[in-house]
Amino acid sequence: MSAVCRKGKVSKMECGENSSLLSVSNSEGGEGSLDRLLPSVCPGVSPRKRTTSQCKSEPPLLRTSKRTIYTAGRPPWYNEHGTQSKEAFVIGLCGGSASGKTTAARKIIEALDVPWVVLLSMDSFYKVLTPEQQVAAASNDYNFDHPDAFDFGLLAHILQKLKLGKSVKIPVYDFTTHGRQKEWKIVYGASVIIFEGIMAFADKELLQLLDMKVFVDTDSDIRLVRRLRRDITERGRDIEGVIKQYNKFVKPAFEQYIEPTMRLADIVVPRGGYNTVAIDLIVQHVHSQLEERELSVRLSRLTLYIIAVPLPAKPSRHTRVLRGRAALATAHQAQPLPQTLSVLESTPQVRGMHTIIRNKETSRDEFIFYSKRLMRLLIERALSYLPSQSHVVQTPQGEDYEGRTFHGKRITGVSILRAGETMEPALRAVCKDVRIGKILIQTNQDTGEPELHYLRLPKDIGEDHVILMDCTVSTGAAAMMAVRVLLDHDVQEEKILLVSLLMAEMGVHSVAYAFPQVKIITTAVDKKVNDLFHIIPGIGNFGDRYFGTDAPPDWSDDEMDEPSY
Repeated sequence: MSAVCRKGKVSKMECGENSSLLSVSNSEGGEGSLDRLLPSVCPGVSPRKRTTSQCKSEPPLLRTSKRTIYTAGRPPWYNEHGTQSKEAFVIGLCGGSASGKTTAARKIIEALDVPWVVLLSMDSFYKVLTPEQQVAAASNDYNFDHPDAFDFGLLAHILQKLKLGKSVKIPVYDFTTHGRQKEWKIVYGASVIIFEGIMAFADKELLQLLDMKVFVDTDSDIRLVRRLRRDITERGRDIEGVIKQYNKFVKPAFEQYIEPTMRLADIVVPRGGYNTVAIDLIVQHVHSQLEERELSVRLSRLTLYIIAVPLPAKPSRHTRVLRGRAALATAHQAQPLPQTLSVLESTPQVRGMHTIIRNKETSRDEFIFYSKRLMRLLIERALSYLPSQSHVVQTPQGEDYEGRTFHGKRITGVSILRAGETMEPALRAVCKDVRIGKILIQTNQDTGEPELHYLRLPKDIGEDHVILMDCTVSTGAAAMMAVRVLLDHDVQEEKILLVSLLMAEMGVHSVAYAFPQVKIITTAVDKKVNDLFHIIPGIGNFGDRYFGTDAPPDWSDDEMDEPSY
């Protein structure tokens, strides 16, 4: 068998069981003997000739024959409490330079067929060199293959946040200046995180974050040939220089710091990504772990109210979600509306405008006109909930007037595309120089769960009061994910105001239960959601009626379309 299983730890996985791999621990030494790995710093290693650790022009995509995989991750779905329902599964790939770690990572991703992954490379976490170290690097006397060259503290912090589903900023290391670029990459957590690097097993804290440890073992002659090909063709080096660097720095570093960590691996993969048996073994285990951890947020919310729901013996995941949604639609009927909800007073004017926009015979021009009128009233109501403080001004008559002024740093509007952006003009009309962000969330037709596909938020949004705009909210799925995205960007929950023209009671309860400090403002609340998750009596597909497009037969009030710009 070409996949070498270390010390019998993968026997359960070969049998198809869902048990976790056993970690290494024996009298000869385990993780506890590794504190930061071996101590002494060997002589300098010549600086690498790469310019940056990541290429800004490359989109975070990996295209396979089956699908497009988003390698920047996404905020995962959350449970009824607004917290993450499961941790990401983290695979650590370790091995010598040019051993095929990246190829193995790509093969694992392709075989997993998971749409949301994070690829994290140790190359992004080299330390910023001091002036003295930069002088040493310029004369090829700084060792880039020693554990001390990496910022393990930052790396462990970021990997921990990714595993918990939080958004993180990844440094972009510039190998020319031996420093970090000003702009960092924003990456989200995902179902699977693949972390690769020559020192992936060289830190005790990192090892505790890895659910599966894979060592890519490739013959030293093959690694040398790969380095020769890469450095000569891509970095413009000569053969003698490459061989000299390999023998003097790279090979000793492998023998002293990297090869000893092989004993910590759950699986040793000879020949890297070309070892199909080992890749299949890894993928089988990861799939079993993902199935074990799988949890639909709608079903998790459902368990709060319904003890038994008749289901077939082995329903598909999509069937479970659909049935869970349907049952959930009746779960809140006896519950009073939350105190965080504010509904516009149902004056004759407001009811008259609702009569017009709810009428299926209303023309598009009238629909847009009266929708805009309601949006303006809705935004004005939302602004009344922003914090204010007393402020005295002097009138032209020379008299003092004690009024109010906004007590906060900034106001930012964030629209949930596409219907939510129709509310942006109303916000701009009453808030001068307001900043605008956009979020696109679409429902995965296979899983029934919302997924983030596009995000553009202003800088330093964590300091702002945010008005989150969506025209209709039925189940609350998209709104909950949007709130979670804002929280991941350090926006305080009590500073978020969710505004919507029309909401279903189920959506109101869902958002309020998950995020009890979010203020919810709407012009009307309808009681029912039908089996297709349309609000009843409802307003129809707002985006299609506003933009003049045709709704698909299976549209939902929580499903977002492509952005209209």
